[in-house]
Amino acid sequence: MAQLSPILKQATPVVVDHGEGAYLYDTSGRRHLDFTAGIGVTSTGHCHPKVVQAAQEQVGKLIHGQYTTVMHRPLLELSERLGEVLPSGLDSLFFANSGSEAVEAALRLARQATGRPNVVVFQGGFHGRTVAAASMTTSGTRFGAGISPLMAGVHVAPFPHAYHYGWDEKTATDFALRELDYLFATQTAPQETAAFFVEPMLGEGGYVPANSEFMAGLRRRADEHGILLVMDEIQTGFGRTGKFWGHEHFDVHPDVVLIAKGLASGFPLSGIAASRDLMGKAWPGSQGGTYGGNAVACAAALATLEVIREENLVDNAAARGRQLLDGARAVGDKTPGIGDVRGMGLLVGSEFVTADGAPDNATAQAVQKKAAEKGLLLLTCGAYMNVVRMIPPLVVTSEQIDEALDIWGEVVASVAR
Repeated sequence: MAQLSPILKQATPVVVDHGEGAYLYDTSGRRHLDFTAGIGVTSTGHCHPKVVQAAQEQVGKLIHGQYTTVMHRPLLELSERLGEVLPSGLDSLFFANSGSEAVEAALRLARQATGRPNVVVFQGGFHGRTVAAASMTTSGTRFGAGISPLMAGVHVAPFPHAYHYGWDEKTATDFALRELDYLFATQTAPQETAAFFVEPMLGEGGYVPANSEFMAGLRRRADEHGILLVMDEIQTGFGRTGKFWGHEHFDVHPDVVLIAKGLASGFPLSGIAASRDLMGKAWPGSQGGTYGGNAVACAAALATLEVIREENLVDNAAARGRQLLDGARAVGDKTPGIGDVRGMGLLVGSEFVTADGAPDNATAQAVQKKAAEKGLLLLTCGAYMNVVRMIPPLVVTSEQIDEALDIWGEVVASVAR
């Protein structure tokens, strides 16, 4: 009898029967408050009626229409609808299936459009598991270990992670930008650098927000040297941070935006957005794929965008995010073993440390598992997997936030010191 790979370790013991909104129900009928959202994917909650209806209707019309062979209405309508919410000037789209594919498509575009070989990524960033994307990922060695040699042409600059360095944010930001300039002088000359790839907030790297000064510094250097600023919004887009795009918090305009996760409420769909002029510099035949822009996924994405607008989910993410962050910080203030609590919108992380300030993976894992036993599903992240993260769906209510915080406070008090 065939089984799943033994390397696929489950974060929780839950075997799901069905989901509804912010809840998952297991095969025994027990209800679990899902603050993982499929790693930030089920933005409109589990099985939102409008998303379900859109997908069901589309399945009866056309399941797959390969979009370099034929066109279909959901794809054309989604492109038009995304044009209403994308940053100004980013009016050309390429669709794929996963975040990694979007990253690789943007890498290909950046190198072809500029004729330059190198890219700069930032310490703690996560961009995917395929070879090129894993080569650009520094949130943990597990993503690239054992498959060396990785892709050449990737250079790593510091991210302004103030807590990690033990500095205030300004000191960390000044250091990060100064080291980026040093990187230009020592490893990749500006005229050989095609793009910066950066997350508005480190995801797998520990839920660390960027800041306006850092982003402005990247934009200035990109403009000065003809480097593309590629914003990885795969986890932070579609309202997740309390604004439609994570980079909006920092008043910066990207050249390319990467999208996936929350776009289609659980259906596999990703893409890149750029200006028509920039996208036109990709080489003929360099963009394609069998399943990209799948008709059912596009129909689900259209419904997702409609729900986000009709139910004011971006505003809800902002309000509920403040409630969640304030509550998590209140727990952290009472717990010496929580060194830092940080986040933006409905992305909140609590970092566990030992008495001497070292990463405390054991306690973070114990707290995450204990929370699952109590009916609250969470995940961990960070280089040492010592950050417990909360990622509820955008439809989460004030009452559900309170429910989660009650469980969180109880679990932390019983496990952490």
